Amino acid sequence: MNNILVPVGASENSASNLQYAIDLAEEINANVYVVSVFQELSKVGGLSKVNTILKEDSENRLDEVLSKVDKKGVNVVAHPIKGEVLEGISRISKQVPIDLMVLAPRSNSIKEEVYLGKTSGKLLKQTNIPILIVPEGAKFQAPKNMLMAFKNGTFEEDSLLTAVKKFKQIFGTEVHVLHVETPETTQEMKIVSENLKELQTSYTQVEAATTFQAVIEYFQQFNPAMLCVVRRKRGFFKKLWEKNEILKKEFYTSKPLLVLPVQE
Repeated sequence: MNNILVPVGASENSASNLQYAIDLAEEINANVYVVSVFQELSKVGGLSKVNTILKEDSENRLDEVLSKVDKKGVNVVAHPIKGEVLEGISRISKQVPIDLMVLAPRSNSIKEEVYLGKTSGKLLKQTNIPILIVPEGAKFQAPKNMLMAFKNGTFEEDSLLTAVKKFKQIFGTEVHVLHVETPETTQEMKIVSENLKELQTSYTQVEAATTFQAVIEYFQQFNPAMLCVVRRKRGFFKKLWEKNEILKKEFYTSKPLLVLPVQE
């Protein structure tokens, strides 16, 4: 993981989220790219001045957040980007290979009952970049152990496991695998790829209605410092896929949540 992306929204948690990313970057010798997205209006009707103000507001927001963090010698690059958030992130990832995106759970939401705000939820579900969702106000600590839950044990591409491998190499993180067999499980899905076997500290096979349910049932038993799930097209967030905003009553974790990219 050489490049970490941190989108900055309207949340008061933006500075602590960025500090978490910087602290992580310091440990793994990575660069941090901080972006603030602004929606440019049509230039018809003399709105060019308004667009200039919007860009300046975005720059000021970045400056404000950067003033609250300790860069610790990490290469931190800040830049406002225009356009819709998904399109903006896509443009950045084409210019700079992003290895991990660090998100605050409630980027723009002020509702206490919300776990993932609409912007964070949209980025989680509609980008294919490994994402680390950091609890509000959390300070970085090397994760001693990780609970990695999935239904399909096939990881044909090693790149899908890069983030997990990095945590294990740098921090000695124990990777406890929870392989969930559901009514939808096929024989092929029961096979665990050799590249994952090389990373796992322990392996537990369980039966449950969904991966989501298995995580809730076994979370306390493993008491992980980090939870890891796979963003397959109909995977961990299957029941929540129709909407971007996710309520705490639907899913919540007080631990960092690592979401691996979908296998194409």
